[in-house]
Amino acid sequence: MSVIAPAPQATGGGSAPASPTARSTWRASRVIVLLGLVIVLLAVAGVLLSPQRGPSRYLDPADTSLAGSKALAELLRARGVQVDRVDSVEAAAGKAASGDRLLLITDMTYADEHRLAQVPGDRLIVGDLPGLNVLAPEARTRREPSRVRSRDPLCGLPAATRAGSAYVGGLVLNGPQGAAACYPAGEGYSLVSYRTAAGATTTVVGDGEFMTNLRLPEDGNAALALNLIGTGRPVTWLVRPETPPPLDLPGSEGKSMYDLMPDSVPWAILMACLTVALVAFWRGRRLGPVVIEKLPVVVRAAETVEGRGRLYRARRARQRAADSLRAGTIDRLTPRLGLAQGAGPHELVAALAARIADDPQGIGAALYGPPPADDAGLVALAGYLDSIERQVSEL
Repeated sequence: MSVIAPAPQATGGGSAPASPTARSTWRASRVIVLLGLVIVLLAVAGVLLSPQRGPSRYLDPADTSLAGSKALAELLRARGVQVDRVDSVEAAAGKAASGDRLLLITDMTYADEHRLAQVPGDRLIVGDLPGLNVLAPEARTRREPSRVRSRDPLCGLPAATRAGSAYVGGLVLNGPQGAAACYPAGEGYSLVSYRTAAGATTTVVGDGEFMTNLRLPEDGNAALALNLIGTGRPVTWLVRPETPPPLDLPGSEGKSMYDLMPDSVPWAILMACLTVALVAFWRGRRLGPVVIEKLPVVVRAAETVEGRGRLYRARRARQRAADSLRAGTIDRLTPRLGLAQGAGPHELVAALAARIADDPQGIGAALYGPPPADDAGLVALAGYLDSIERQVSEL
């Protein structure tokens, strides 16, 4: 049978400091928390409703990301080459009307290859673009592309031989009779350059990775790009438009998705966010106090004391029982004698001896002496302690 230990004897005085509970903290800060939640929801709604910026634009002379070509464009301008960025066939045709320009094509998205093929002048086509068979019909391509890596030119084209090795690959090409073919790759080449029947020069490169901001400082990539593009003539650089052209659908009239969205949709999202915040605030106030559950069996205090006494007797725990009796007596007598809770044994014994006119040694032995040797001594100790408390209460 296990022994139920009594409460330990109090040795220090003063009351424990009251710390804030979770409920009081929530009551004090819930307004700030809910206001912060409303602000966050409004910010999220604003981000969702605002148009999102697109990813990095590959080989775009205005893009400073690793996939862009801003560094190459700045190098060309530093050498006195005029670089005009266009994102439509109409703009490219307008710039190259004189024929004394180089047309650099790095993207054919939303572009009409047949209209672009009519633009006069030299052209440099970079990558496996749609409509390549129309823009460069003399260049033949292989079905399987090659791995992009550092390659040596192994040709007589001055722009390639002066640059040396470059990070090229991708589309495998073969040019017509008399064409310059550089950077061997499998059964073809990564670069071909030839003169057309109209007297213009068409150059096709299988991949444009060497022109990006990431690869430009490596090998002879910068030299190859400058030699191909920086011929001293103005450059018309055709890139993908940042926003796709409107679809020619009946009734659309070139409007974007946000133009077609009803005006009530943003307000509906805003009202939904506010509703969520109000519901959270309402439910937060409805938590209520802790529910007190009724015990199925009510145990009287006398039965608890008697049960603990029987346990002490069965285990012969006279010292534990005596300590419990003495601790309870000291706790009750200290405030009655006008002493602080931290009063020592000498102060308590002296105050008791003066109050009840009893022997201080007997009082000290009863309160702080050794434990009783037998049950009779324990009973006598309990009676004496009770007598001391009764005398103090009657005075």
